[in-house]
Amino acid sequence: MYFAGAASPRRGRQRQVDAARWIRLSALRKKNRTLEEKELWEYALRVLAARAYSTGDLRAKLRGRAALAGDVDLVVERLREYGYLDDRRFAEAFASARLENEGQGKARVLRDLRKKRIPAALAEEAVEAVFADTDELDLIDAFLKRKFRRIDLPAHLSVPKNLAAAYRRLRYAGFGSGNSIRVLKRYSGQAERLDGIEEGAE
Repeated sequence: MYFAGAASPRRGRQRQVDAARWIRLSALRKKNRTLEEKELWEYALRVLAARAYSTGDLRAKLRGRAALAGDVDLVVERLREYGYLDDRRFAEAFASARLENEGQGKARVLRDLRKKRIPAALAEEAVEAVFADTDELDLIDAFLKRKFRRIDLPAHLSVPKNLAAAYRRLRYAGFGSGNSIRVLKRYSGQAERLDGIEEGAE
């Protein structure tokens, strides 16, 4: 029951829905609004405060918000001058995190750095520097033990399809074909069959 002149419950709910929709649309318009140079600079600082970016990735992000395309180059150059953007530092930190936290191989890290728009030569230098003191055989063994820690690995890899899947997983993680097979041979005599697999297979 409601008194005359008071808004009905249904009308009140509709007003709430309309208000929520208006807030979402306003936020969307604000988010998609193009930015002048000063605003673009402030936006770039907020973006970099949230997480690290490569120059290429940040440039692409800024292009989607800049009112003038030329402002992107100005902002990027200024960020470099202040040390907020450094592709070498980014690449080395990225490679170190992938090695230490995920135990990935060089090829995978290099591939992902290229996806981050890091120049190929710089990506290779960073990966070589980070992986300089590592032994890929040890990395592969640790990777297998971590990924299959609750599994009897020799028994699991005695099944051909499981062995093939483990090999593909190692290749996708960025490890070389030859070393992947060498480590798998420690756990399964059937790994000899993998010797004929093409080097570039994943």
